[in-house]
Amino acid sequence: MATGTGDGYDAAPFVPDSTGLDELSKAAAGCRGCPLYRDATQTVFGEGDASARVMLVGEQPGDQEDRRGRPFVGPAGRMLSRALEDAGIDPARAYVTNAVKHFKFTVRDGGKRRLHKPPALREVAACRPWLAAELRAVRPELVVALGATAGKALLGPSFKVSEERGALLPFPRDDGPWTAVLRPGEAHVLATIHPSAILRAEDRDAMYAGFLADLRVAADTLR
Repeated sequence: MATGTGDGYDAAPFVPDSTGLDELSKAAAGCRGCPLYRDATQTVFGEGDASARVMLVGEQPGDQEDRRGRPFVGPAGRMLSRALEDAGIDPARAYVTNAVKHFKFTVRDGGKRRLHKPPALREVAACRPWLAAELRAVRPELVVALGATAGKALLGPSFKVSEERGALLPFPRDDGPWTAVLRPGEAHVLATIHPSAILRAEDRDAMYAGFLADLRVAADTLR
């Protein structure tokens, strides 16, 4: 594995030639592939069943994930676990990760609060080698993109959740960058909202119902 300075936007030099999730996770702890590592507490790598049939990809770690070093352990993670169980998908048999592995935030109230800030496309692109390594290691049958950032990472910059959510699409696409990781059509991808959107919604019940309907498509596919 090569080393880098972290001044550019490319995690590839930090990614080992391995399909072992433990080795990948240890290597990711030292990633300097984009400037986000400077302010984040730590890298938050994916975790879950190494032979999972379904991989769920979110945007980036949140405040609690950054502090604890684990993905989806905050309120959005609890919402996701509840919805997976309601849809008939065992959370313990899934693999969860994020398109970006470091928490990007702005500080408020004299440093007491850290507020989520969406990652830029070049930060998503910089972190793509880690997501590629996870896909190569797990080789899921189904990838669920949680929100716009994950959708763009997997399906391209023109992706819109409002237009493609709930649809089962072949993955990777023939002309996409993921063909170096998986064979075209080896898996499927399904996009939906990020569970944090439910927490922000005025009508949480309606938002949750739509999220659950999307995850039930995923569950039916796995069955």
